[in-house]
Amino acid sequence: MLTDSHCHLASHKFPPEEIPALIQRAADNGIHRMVTLATCLDDISANLQLAKTYPQIHATIAIHPCDVHNTPDHYLETLQQHITHPKCCAVGETGLDYFHPAPTEEGWTEETYHARQRQFLHQHFQLAAQHGKNIVIHTRDKPGSTLGRNSLTDAVEIYKQYADQVTAVFHCFLGPWENAHQILDLGGYLSYTGITTFKKATETLEAAKLTPADRIMVETDSPYLAPVPHRGKRNEPAHTLHTATHIAAARGISLEEFSEITEQNVNRFYQLS
Repeated sequence: MLTDSHCHLASHKFPPEEIPALIQRAADNGIHRMVTLATCLDDISANLQLAKTYPQIHATIAIHPCDVHNTPDHYLETLQQHITHPKCCAVGETGLDYFHPAPTEEGWTEETYHARQRQFLHQHFQLAAQHGKNIVIHTRDKPGSTLGRNSLTDAVEIYKQYADQVTAVFHCFLGPWENAHQILDLGGYLSYTGITTFKKATETLEAAKLTPADRIMVETDSPYLAPVPHRGKRNEPAHTLHTATHIAAARGISLEEFSEITEQNVNRFYQLS
């Protein structure tokens, strides 16, 4: 049995009436549980309602870095209202995104946009520490960027300030393996998507091979990043199986052994039974 440790089931690409069939397809492929992540104030209720309705679903709440400019300064009041929900198992998806451009038409510069993302990340760590939750981190940079800053490095520097109170998973980790040490040294986890199945993603698969057994999870990030053989199509939790099978083979172990490893890690990180 596997858990899709990171998906977005409240996405408009998943009509509510399709969720029962989606859960069934997941079950048919050995995916017995999924964690759906909120990314803005508007989708918190929908994610928590899914978790309340379906026992197979748990939820997390946070503001995605690409939504900080749309989020009012008092957003923490809303997060505080929902963080104690019995099916809310972590803070996320938060983090830093230096890939998408700043909304300059709204008066933001790259500097002010990224500074607000870092401010929000600090606040999310503080929220997680306050409530005994762990945190799900997103980082993304432009290839060959000359901005002089790196989202992964900046996120790790912030993580260092809270690592004695909160554990982080860096989701959709892309590698290279050299980048993993700074996260693992802080006690963090790495989570891998269908990108590991892509032919040219050799650094990502190598990192997945080398990640310690007690720090690895698998996810779909659906509806995005469908693995081979579904690449280019809408992703969904059932496809966790393809990613897990591919990584297990690369690590030279059975799918059953890899599933046991990742289930233990999901249970520990998300504080699930």
